[in-house]
Amino acid sequence: MAESAGKLSFREKFSYGFGDLASVLYWQTFMLYFTYFYTDVFLIPASVAATMFLVSRIWDGVNDPVMGIIADRTKTKWGHFRPYLLWLCVPFAVIGVLTFTVPDFEMTGKLIWAYITFNLMMMIYTAINIPYTALLGVISPDSNERTAVSSMKFLFAFAAGIIVSATLLPMANVLGGENQALGWQRSFIIYGIAAVAFFLIAFKGTKERVQPPKSQKSSVKKDLYELVTNTPWLILLATTITFILFVAVRSSVTVHYFKYYVQSQTITLPFLSADTYDFTALTSAYNTIGQISSFIGVLLVSWFAKMVGKKKAFMIIFVLAIASTAANYLLGPNDVLLLFIFQITGSISGGPLSVLLWAMYADTADYGEWKRGRRATGLVFSASTMSQKMGWAFGAFVALSLMSQVGFEPNQEQSIGSLNGLVLLFSLIPAGFGVVAMIIAFFYPLNDKRVAQIVTDLAERRKTAGEEVQMN
Repeated sequence: MAESAGKLSFREKFSYGFGDLASVLYWQTFMLYFTYFYTDVFLIPASVAATMFLVSRIWDGVNDPVMGIIADRTKTKWGHFRPYLLWLCVPFAVIGVLTFTVPDFEMTGKLIWAYITFNLMMMIYTAINIPYTALLGVISPDSNERTAVSSMKFLFAFAAGIIVSATLLPMANVLGGENQALGWQRSFIIYGIAAVAFFLIAFKGTKERVQPPKSQKSSVKKDLYELVTNTPWLILLATTITFILFVAVRSSVTVHYFKYYVQSQTITLPFLSADTYDFTALTSAYNTIGQISSFIGVLLVSWFAKMVGKKKAFMIIFVLAIASTAANYLLGPNDVLLLFIFQITGSISGGPLSVLLWAMYADTADYGEWKRGRRATGLVFSASTMSQKMGWAFGAFVALSLMSQVGFEPNQEQSIGSLNGLVLLFSLIPAGFGVVAMIIAFFYPLNDKRVAQIVTDLAERRKTAGEEVQMN
């Protein structure tokens, strides 16, 4: 295969990124604001919300491999994965509005509504996001190009994160006034319209190029067996679960940390007089700065990964991310400047970790085809997304359960025990999960030299079989 055969135009990489711009308008909300929405807006007790998160996310995680199997076997003129962006973008936006609608019911009715809409939201998120993510594995046969596409994906993801961090809480206040619930509902009408447009751009601007071997027979049993015996994939799976716990525990309590621990602060900014900022302004600024820093980190990660290799790059920057998170334990409520500095260092290093993980997942799909002659890209990515959701489920469960155990009560002054719990959930507990993730990642066997050899071998096989990838 010619060296240039796997090269993609900037336009196609750019178009692919819009899919994550759509998805992350919602995923970033799940990460940063779902626990706050349910405890302080929807007014569900923290312990009840913890159970709902755990049950719903585990159920949703089980759906991921099923969707991957379905997508792998979908055959249309648009390919295996792209058509789902077209078919499901509008239902995705509609259920998003319903999820962030607070009905005027008694507690039992509200819980039923929350369970139904949250589960539907996550199921349709799975149905559109699994194919979109799997598209990364078939958009090009070139591993470096897939890393570049993964970088573009996460640039758009962090751009969406900046949008959510900077606009959601203020927009909900403006659109709802005293009625927070109405503000959240109207905000997701706006986000939904934008998401539909972004998914359609991703659908229109991309192509699928890497196909399973023509001799491959459809077999769910074989696909599953070969997935669970794919050692590099299993190591990445365990790494992803613990990495997501590292991110999810702290993200789940960020708003609570600012609202009840940091509270309002009088801050003097350069060239401006001192002013008092409430938790809404501080949280929005904190999350926005984190997303901007992550965006910068993603811009740099492809260059760094090419220089030292994906695995080594992952390990090096993870150390800084863990240290920046743990350092928050030493800060008091008034240490706002240091809080923001550690957010910058932690996000510049932590943001690119997802880029490297997803690029490595594409490599494990190549490894599976190289070793056994079968390719199940959708299953590889869907089962990997399952690990993300499992991590978020347990992360939110850990956070909400500990908050409940130490006496957290929404919209009230917190006890010393509750505040100490929030500090631990914001610092040492997630840092501990990060250390475990690093230890697991150390055993990942696919360095860049081995991946390059696998790619060369697969190219020769396809050429011999008359299946050379067409890039036009």
